[in-house]
Amino acid sequence: MRILFIHADYIEFESKEKAIKSAEEISEKKERCDECLVAFISVEEGDDGIVPRAVEEIEEVAEKLNVERIVLYPYAHLSNRLAAPDVAVKVLKELHAALEEKYEVCRAPFGWYKSFVISCKGHPLSELSKEIRGGEKKEEESEALKAEKRTTYWYVMTPDGEMHSVDEFNYSSYPNLKKFVEYEISGTRAVKQMPPHVELMQKLELADYEPGSDSGNMRYYPKGKLIKALVEDYVERRVLDFGAMEVETPIMYDFNHPSLKSYLNRFPARQYQVLSGRDKYFLRFAACFGQFLMMHDATFSYRQMPIHIYELAKYSFRREQKGELVGLRRLRAFTMPDMHTLARDMEQAKEDFKKQYEMAIEVLRAFGLELGDYEVAIRFTRDFYKNNKDFIVSLVKLVNRPVLIQMWDERFFYFVLKFEFNFIDNMDKAAALSTVQIDVENAERYGITYYDEDGEKQYPYILHCSPSGAVERVLYAMLEKAYMDSQRGKKPMFPVWLSPVQVRIVPVKDDFVGCAIQEMYAMQKRGFRVDIDDRDLSVSRKIRDAEKEWIPYIVVMGEKEKKSGRLTVRIRGDGVKVMSREELIARLNEETAGYPRRPLPLPPMVSQRPKFRG
Repeated sequence: MRILFIHADYIEFESKEKAIKSAEEISEKKERCDECLVAFISVEEGDDGIVPRAVEEIEEVAEKLNVERIVLYPYAHLSNRLAAPDVAVKVLKELHAALEEKYEVCRAPFGWYKSFVISCKGHPLSELSKEIRGGEKKEEESEALKAEKRTTYWYVMTPDGEMHSVDEFNYSSYPNLKKFVEYEISGTRAVKQMPPHVELMQKLELADYEPGSDSGNMRYYPKGKLIKALVEDYVERRVLDFGAMEVETPIMYDFNHPSLKSYLNRFPARQYQVLSGRDKYFLRFAACFGQFLMMHDATFSYRQMPIHIYELAKYSFRREQKGELVGLRRLRAFTMPDMHTLARDMEQAKEDFKKQYEMAIEVLRAFGLELGDYEVAIRFTRDFYKNNKDFIVSLVKLVNRPVLIQMWDERFFYFVLKFEFNFIDNMDKAAALSTVQIDVENAERYGITYYDEDGEKQYPYILHCSPSGAVERVLYAMLEKAYMDSQRGKKPMFPVWLSPVQVRIVPVKDDFVGCAIQEMYAMQKRGFRVDIDDRDLSVSRKIRDAEKEWIPYIVVMGEKEKKSGRLTVRIRGDGVKVMSREELIARLNEETAGYPRRPLPLPPMVSQRPKFRG
C-alpha cells in the first residue's frame, strides 16, 4: 500500500463518471471536508491483511497533526502494481470501518473519474508519503519477552509487610495505585488519545515529532535541548558524587558475539538490527554491553568493591511497537543515564541497592516529582523473597505507602530483584522512571571476575541503575504533572533551575530598554538566564506571552523602577512583589542552589528569535 498524506484546509471532490464497470454505487456526487487529513491511497498486490498496520500509520500521522477528520481517497497513480478492484474496495472499506472508531471519516468512491480541489496547509508536516508492505515477518521477540507472558503473581504490599491480593486491596485512598495495577496486569501499552504533554511540548517549543526519521525519534528545539542538558548534568553529578567512574562505549555491537547474543535473549526489549556488508549488528538499548566487556578486561579485588562505572548512554535504541509511540513517553531513541555496580556478595549488593533506591527518590525530587507523584513497583523471584523478606519490607517502609509487587516462580530474566518508580499520566498510562536491578548471571556470561580474600577468582553481582530513567521521560513526566496542576487551578511551571528563561524583563516602552539591558547583564553575570521582551507590543501582551512560556519571574521596567532602583516582579504562582535586584538574585540563588547552570539557549532579545513551531 502506498499513501500520500495532505494536511488540508479543505478538499472538494466530484465524481464525474465510472472508470470501471464494478465502480461503487454512490448517492452524492459532490462532497467537501474541512480541516482534514487527506490520505490518497493505492492498494497494491499482496495487501490482504494490511489494514491493522495501515490504521497504525494513518493514526500516527493524524495524532501528529491533531486532526479529527480523515478523508480516504482511492488514487491509482501512486503504484504500478495495483490490487484487483474487489480487493482494493474490501481493503478501503475495512480501513474506513477501523478508523471510524476514533475519527470522522469520509471515503471517496472507488472506480470513478473524479475532479478535486484541495488546499494544502503548507507547514513542514503537511505533505508526507508512506509505503506499507504486506507480507512482512512478525518482529522477533527475545526469550525474556516471551517468558514474561507466562504465569506471574501480583500483590500489593503495605508498609507493615503484609501482602494483599490485587483484587482484594482497598484502593480508595490510592487511586493512582489502582490505575497502575490495572495498567500492568492488562499488558495494554498502546495509546489511543493524544496525551496532554504532546501539546505542551509543542506549544512551549521544547520538542516535536521528526517527519524525516523513524517513529519515536524526536527533534528538540533550543529550550527543550537546554532542559535535557540540565537534567543530564544533574543526574551525572549525583552519580559521580555517589562514587562512579565515567566511561564511554560504542552504540553498535556484533549480533553474533557469544556473550552479547546470549544476553539479548535475556533482556525484555526489541532491538534495531543493522547490516554492515554481511555482518549483523544491533544498536544498544542500554550501556550494559560496553561496560561489561570493559570490566571483563579489568583486574580488581574484593577490597575495591563495590565498583561503580557510569555512562550517559546517548543514544540508546529500542524498537518499540508503533501503537506505544506517543510524544516523549516511549521512544525508540533516548538518553539513558546508566550506572553499573560490581558487588562482592549479595549483602553488599543489597546495601548498595538500598542506597541507590534512596538516591533515585532524591533525584526525582529535584525535577519536582515527589513520592506521591509516582507509584513503586518491586519485582522479584519467589526464592529471593523467601530469603530476603525483611529487605523487601524495608524498601516499602522507606516510601511509606503501598507498592505493587510482581513475583515469579522461575527466573527468566537475568535479575532476581528490581524496583521501578512509575509515573501515571493523564491517560492513566504508566511509564517507568528510576530503576535498579540485581543481576545474578551476566558476570559469568561476560567472564567478569574479582579476587576474594583467599586470592580466588569469583563472579560479582551486578547492579543496573538509572537514577532518573530516560532523560526524555523525565521531561514527559514534568509536563504531564504540570498539566495536572493546571487542571487543579495551579499555574504550571518547571522548577526554576530548569526553566529555559528564569527572568524576563519587560520595558514599558523603548526608552527603558537601556535600563533593562543593565539589569539583564547584572543578573546574567550571577549565572541566571534572563531575557528582554523588546517587541513593539503592549505591556499586557508581553506579560501574557511570558505567562504562556511559564517564565517564573517577570520584571516590569518603567519610570518608577528606573528612579527607585527597585523592581516590580511578577512571581509565577506568588503574585506581584517589589524588591531590589539583590533581593531577586537572593531568591533565585535559593531556588537554584546545588543545581547545574547553563546559559540562555536563545538570543537575549525576544524580537531576534525565530519561531520554531506554528
